[in-house]
Amino acid sequence: MSAVRVLGVDPGLAITGYACVELAALLGEPRVVEAGAIRLRAGAPLPLRLRQLDEELDALLDELRPTHLVVEQVFTHAAHPRTGVLMAHARGVVLLAGARRALAIDELPPATVKKAMTGRGQATKRQMQLAVMSQCGLADPPEPADVADAIAIAVTGARRLARW
Repeated sequence: MSAVRVLGVDPGLAITGYACVELAALLGEPRVVEAGAIRLRAGAPLPLRLRQLDEELDALLDELRPTHLVVEQVFTHAAHPRTGVLMAHARGVVLLAGARRALAIDELPPATVKKAMTGRGQATKRQMQLAVMSQCGLADPPEPADVADAIAIAVTGARRLARW
């Protein structure tokens, strides 16, 4: 089997982290191809931020050509229900972008990704950054934390593919 490319996305309405990892013939460990952040226009109306996210994600999909898309599931804290609702808007854009390209799509709960990377489902942002740096052979912890989360999502998704 040829190499697979997995795009991991940590959706947000201010910053959306993304990371593309490649897994050669489903053997070994995934390698980070590219990672970064889509910074949406602060203060712009929601529809404009969603359009910007769609356009920038579309350009990334054209450039990176992933075979799989892995997205973080919505996590809603009881004290902040609005955050989950707002994040769901960004997730919808990401899921639609993947569906338009007929990509295989997987959705992972944040605790599953944290446990896979650190051994602890309640890991902090800093612990995730350090785990990603260590496991991916990066010189520095990814910044902002949204990028580290996206790398972790992509790596976890790729490792799951390697097991199947």
